Amino acid sequence: MNLSIALVIAIPLVGAAILALVPGYRISAAGNVLAMLATFAAGVSLIFAPKGASDYFILDEVNILFIILNTLVGLTTSVFSASYIGHEIETGKLTPTLVRFYHAMFLGMMGAMNLALTANNIGLLWVGLELATLITVVMVGIYRTPAAIEAAWKYFILGSVGISLAFFGTILIYLAGQAALGEGLPAMTWSKLLESAAQLDPALVNLAFVFLLVGYGTKIGLAPMHAWLPDAHSEGPTPISAVLSGLLLNIALYALLRFKMIAAANPGAINPGPILVVMGLVSLIFAAFMLYMRRDIKRLFAYSSIEHMGLITFAFGMGGPLANFAGLLHMAMHSLTKSAIFFAVGHVAQAKGTQRMEDIRGLSVSHPGLAIGLAAGVIAIAGLPPFGVFMSEFLILTTTFARQPWLAVLVAFGLLVGFGALLWRLQEMIFGEPSEPSHKVEASYAPLLVHLALVLMAGLYLPGPVVTWFTRAAELLK
Repeated sequence: MNLSIALVIAIPLVGAAILALVPGYRISAAGNVLAMLATFAAGVSLIFAPKGASDYFILDEVNILFIILNTLVGLTTSVFSASYIGHEIETGKLTPTLVRFYHAMFLGMMGAMNLALTANNIGLLWVGLELATLITVVMVGIYRTPAAIEAAWKYFILGSVGISLAFFGTILIYLAGQAALGEGLPAMTWSKLLESAAQLDPALVNLAFVFLLVGYGTKIGLAPMHAWLPDAHSEGPTPISAVLSGLLLNIALYALLRFKMIAAANPGAINPGPILVVMGLVSLIFAAFMLYMRRDIKRLFAYSSIEHMGLITFAFGMGGPLANFAGLLHMAMHSLTKSAIFFAVGHVAQAKGTQRMEDIRGLSVSHPGLAIGLAAGVIAIAGLPPFGVFMSEFLILTTTFARQPWLAVLVAFGLLVGFGALLWRLQEMIFGEPSEPSHKVEASYAPLLVHLALVLMAGLYLPGPVVTWFTRAAELLK
């Protein structure tokens, strides 16, 4: 195993074991940040590591992109957690024991996601995603309120059904690989399965992809398998909402894309592209309309995540170098922007003592810093220039219009519907007479500013090496 791969997995997992034994909030919070800083450094070092694949692990431009994004958002979220969780202790919502448990589980979740991203063994990929799912289920219910327990239970049931279907699809792919590669590890190795994709039984590949699509699609949050996502966002700690929207949905999408490549390389199998296009469009338009009916601020942005994951899935369904490039760019922009929004939302909810949007008014007067951060994040995710989300949406629309103009019209319609809902809700919360209560909050602005700065830079100028990197990753996805 490559040393950098070993470190990106081992550092958070070892850190989780240590923090589970460390008393004191400040020490565990600092340990969480340090562990994620080391993990991020290990992730960046993968850029310089030799590319290749073994029976268990793989390193290429695609998963390096996902890993660096994963570790970056994990690092900034750990910094945000330090202030956010500190406030939860002061208000009595969390006990020191639960906070120690939270930090350990946070690092365990990051290690599990990195394991899934680096796995070349399709069984190991499934294990990493299953472990991350189980950890996030526990973290969603950490407040121990009836609503939090219900949300965690709902997430557990739907997530388990999804991951079980994905497991069955993985078994079917293994069975299809046995005829070409023989029994044992070769038939479980993704890179070898891709090389031998044309020799796989098309019927088994088709059946496997259906199970994988529904299974991993549940984890992505695609409609109509999305029901767990709004509850998990609204009842869990806000840092977990940032990780769910910014990272875990991406990991499930990454797994689905790996299997899409196998199906697409089999000439006798069904073309997965149109299926992803339809599911992406349904999720995009459905979530855009659902934004108008939300009353809880975290549920609002949960549905926004469903909308954007639908758009990303649509882009990868269209396929081709440019659409894949746009999908990867939008994935990165969405992860950075949505997690930044949740950083602002977490402190806003603490400042107003509620997540109900009708009780959040006049932020520009009572908390101008949070108002600016929230407004910038919403403007960015709504797709307005000069932020990077505008650039990625523009690329998706133009490449779609060049190939299927009527599909571009549907995408534009969904985006405009969502745009109206977000700006309507934003102006209600930002302006007007400040609502009460209005608590003072020691907000952590650094993670928010870092994310928004990166998204702004991407909208103004993408450096040549970054464009080359994304282009190579897009070409690998085919």
